[in-house]
Amino acid sequence: MQVTLLGTGDTTGTPTPGCDCDTCARARELGVERSRFSVHVESAGGECLLIDASPDFRQQFLDADVALPDGIVVTHVHFDHLDGLGNAYRLLGPRGGGEAPVPVYAASATDEVTGESVAETIQRKYDYLDSVSVAPRAPLEPFDACGLVVELVPVDHPPLDCYGVVVEDPATGGTLALTGDTSYDVPPASRERLAGADLLLADAIVPASNCEYHPLGGDHHDDAGVPRTFGTKHMTREGALDIAAELEAGTVRLVHAAHYYPADEAFEEPLAVDGERYEL
Repeated sequence: MQVTLLGTGDTTGTPTPGCDCDTCARARELGVERSRFSVHVESAGGECLLIDASPDFRQQFLDADVALPDGIVVTHVHFDHLDGLGNAYRLLGPRGGGEAPVPVYAASATDEVTGESVAETIQRKYDYLDSVSVAPRAPLEPFDACGLVVELVPVDHPPLDCYGVVVEDPATGGTLALTGDTSYDVPPASRERLAGADLLLADAIVPASNCEYHPLGGDHHDDAGVPRTFGTKHMTREGALDIAAELEAGTVRLVHAAHYYPADEAFEEPLAVDGERYEL
């Protein structure tokens, strides 16, 4: 399968509009971008799965020149992972020339904070979209989508429920794992599912040194006192690298990166930028 990183940034992206920080200036100089998070997966059979519908949907698909999705997975209900579904109105399903609505796969487990599942939230917010059909799926139970085997794995992104994703192409045996938006406190069962992928995309919003600027500091410190979680919601670069080492992925790319990385570190390996492609 072919994996294309459509969006590798956090909620404001890099460069951030109106920002003249050194990192945003460096991104402009290099001609690279980190738009809001989204991943395109094309199976060996040619069907396409989109993981998270970024608000940057239109530009991402134009820039990457990939096929529109036959199915969509949504990891959680934050706008930078969900609101690109509005593009489905005229581009996907019957309105876009397809024969049927595009399935949107999302977790069926009820979130104690919202009182509804991710799937139910999507259904409520996008009930006007006849181009999509919400398809609830139980966490930790593999399901078939677009010629691929997909599994939603619970992670830790308080206060809302959020899920990592594991994707396998049965035709090639290639595997992709995404940690999703998460702190370092990924549950053991989910770590087991995420382990051993050919490609791991790990949330790494900032370097650990930035934790001193967060009102809550950092959490999940390693033996040397380095925080592996920034605040409560995202992994630091160091946390992402630690979990990647534990999961023993073949290739590791750090994603969901903010423009708060120092300019001389922001585009160093293994931090990803938009447009990267991998064959698994």
